[in-house]
Amino acid sequence: MENGFLDKVEDNAAVQTWSEATQQKKGDSLAEGYVSELWDFTHISVTQNSLQELKEIWDQWNDEVKQLFYSSYGDLPYLLDIKVGKYLFRALAQFWNPAYSCFIFGGGDLVPIIEEYMALLRCSKIQTDRAYSRAVNVPTFLKKLINITGMNTKKKVDVFALSVYGLVVFPKALGHVDEVVTDLFDRLDKRVTPVSTILAETFRSLN
Repeated sequence: MENGFLDKVEDNAAVQTWSEATQQKKGDSLAEGYVSELWDFTHISVTQNSLQELKEIWDQWNDEVKQLFYSSYGDLPYLLDIKVGKYLFRALAQFWNPAYSCFIFGGGDLVPIIEEYMALLRCSKIQTDRAYSRAVNVPTFLKKLINITGMNTKKKVDVFALSVYGLVVFPKALGHVDEVVTDLFDRLDKRVTPVSTILAETFRSLN
């Protein structure tokens, strides 16, 4: 067992050495003649859903219901109180380089990573080793809603969490929850982590 582990470590080191040598020899992977540069100006429209009703619902719950939510979905309700800085978003988009999928500030490159998103979204309580992927046989929208809401005491907790994911984490249209979000949410009870999907959505949106 121990030798097998050491072999894997050596293999990883060999891959890293090969990767660094290839990068130095051939440069980056952009097409020949392509010039990568940042935008001169970026226009960002920051329009948010009204979250007042969700805040009022959360404030009405007692500690027992809130603990039930935390144990199932982590600390998502804190997102309801975060103020979106439109100037910060504009700056981030301005310094996003789609060619390399990273932020470029002067001579430094920054890339958002899963660990940072896990801390940002406070998902450590529901952290697992399985990432979300869309099911092969996707149930109908009605069946997904029935599976999500159920017919038990967790119903209001599940609906509230679905609202946070649809209106805060993955907002597509004001006042509406995208059906794609229900696909992700329907899989959360399989103990998958949504963090990698949220990170991927950031890359997709910035590009």
